[in-house]
Amino acid sequence: MFSEVFLKYMENTEVYDILRNEKVEGCFRYVDDILIISKENHTDINEVLSSFNSISPGLNFTVEHEQNNRINFLDLTIQKYVNKLTVSIYRKPTTTDATIPKDSCHSVEHKLAAIRYITNRINTYSLDSTSKQKEINTVKQTAHSNKYDTTIVNKVSNNKPEREQDGQNPKWTKFTYVGRETRLITKRFKNTNLKMAYTTNNNLGKLLDTQKTTSSKNKFDKNGVYQLTSPTCLKKYIGQIG
Repeated sequence: MFSEVFLKYMENTEVYDILRNEKVEGCFRYVDDILIISKENHTDINEVLSSFNSISPGLNFTVEHEQNNRINFLDLTIQKYVNKLTVSIYRKPTTTDATIPKDSCHSVEHKLAAIRYITNRINTYSLDSTSKQKEINTVKQTAHSNKYDTTIVNKVSNNKPEREQDGQNPKWTKFTYVGRETRLITKRFKNTNLKMAYTTNNNLGKLLDTQKTTSSKNKFDKNGVYQLTSPTCLKKYIGQIG
């Protein structure tokens, strides 16, 4: 939160003048990822980078230029043509098709939300017909790999979650989902003003042994999450399409 406040302050006090002086056509930021649109004969992106890095000693920006008239920004690949830009869904090379499996002990609401998220992008983003069909096939492959019938992609796309009507103020309660028993209990509240939210016990906090043990002298025998520090993770990222 405080980092976002600082970046907002930086944009309003320093960045705006840099973009104006360097004749940048457009600048878009999400958290610490920045996309800059410029004309190569008007803007020197290296000068922009140098100016950005001079704002604060605690910030270190890097730059990545478009390759073959395309660049990746967040979950999009932006392709540049002579008179237009097109977008397609971008996935990192390390991305897998893992999601909540159909046979896992999670509520159906959690499972559908996971499928709905990757399905909604198809209709939310302005994809051309080729990119759209490619993404539909990818989502269906993900559903199939996690033991769902591929028709679930059409179902979650057509059936939107119910929204509360104006004036309604339902109360929410939380249940730990353990299977059919939880569903049978919560079903009794279907026609009431009480809404259900589900949690699970099969998460990392529950699965990891957090109790301290003194029997082993070898620190590598202990369970836990270990921290690795990478100097490159502290760098901010600027993408340029020009």
